[in-house]
Amino acid sequence: QVQLVESGGGSVQPGDSLRLSCEFHGRTFGSYIMGWFRQAPGREREFVAAINWVDDNTLYADSVKGRFTISRDNDKNRLYLQMNNLKPEDTAVYYCGADGGRSLWNVKVGGMDYWGKGTLVTVSS
Repeated sequence: QVQLVESGGGSVQPGDSLRLSCEFHGRTFGSYIMGWFRQAPGREREFVAAINWVDDNTLYADSVKGRFTISRDNDKNRLYLQMNNLKPEDTAVYYCGADGGRSLWNVKVGGMDYWGKGTLVTVSS
């Protein structure tokens, strides 16, 4: 069984930065693809970023590329999302996910096996 707990959300102004964290509870964190999705009010959940367990290869949505950085600490069982130059359109509930597969692309289009409950990020002036 896998449990994921997100933290680090909050209210910020455009141009600010935030770092989201995700605690992984379960076995073998190092064997899961980990990722972040987000859901804005009235919209479907969308892919943000993912990182695999083999070589830390990453995949990003075009909308966040160059501004967001995903990383993982396998010793601490933690996943991170560093978000810089935040924009109002980044406002959403951000969900941490874990997937037992091997394809970042499959995660991007198909979602994750396990989800956290989410943390709210609001970007507003």
